[in-house]
Amino acid sequence: MISAIVLAAGESRRMGTQKLLMPWGEKKVLEHVISTFSSAGLDEILVVTGSHRGEIEKIVSAVKAKCRVRSVFNKEFSTGEMLSSIHCGLRELGKGRSTAALIALGDQPQVRQGSVRTLCEYFRQCGGPLVVPSFRMRRGHPWLVERLLWGEILGLRAPHTPRDFLSKNSDLIRYVEVNDPGILVDFDTPEDYEAARKQ
Repeated sequence: MISAIVLAAGESRRMGTQKLLMPWGEKKVLEHVISTFSSAGLDEILVVTGSHRGEIEKIVSAVKAKCRVRSVFNKEFSTGEMLSSIHCGLRELGKGRSTAALIALGDQPQVRQGSVRTLCEYFRQCGGPLVVPSFRMRRGHPWLVERLLWGEILGLRAPHTPRDFLSKNSDLIRYVEVNDPGILVDFDTPEDYEAARKQ
């Protein structure tokens, strides 16, 4: 069982407004991300909330009828950086039957459904404790981590980051090439957002 952890707790300070609530086509950014992961066949989608919790959870509630999605609140969202949200998500998934977690950014609506599906199918067919997408020799998000490595991530403390975890376990990574530049791009500023929409 593969579950997605969608990181949606950030405060979007550089954007000046909550970027996950901004429009993306006919949907909002987070709604589009959830839809992509649902269409890709994920068994479960867990949205880690923090800033603007009420508005984010409204989106989750609105799409529950269409896909298996739920949320969990990261109490440390304002001080814990991305790592605390990953910890929050993994602890929640640890209560269930998930065998792997797909770590996804809530501000990556450009990621294609096919890329997500390719990663999941690779894991189901070939295994591998770490499965990471690559575009032109550059790794991106989302990346998949098998349950047996969750404890190591949960043991990370600042200033260590998820990137440190991936670097330490580089010999375990199975890179999957995808024709999708969207795995490399998120947006933090209004300029980033407008550039992404044009693409």
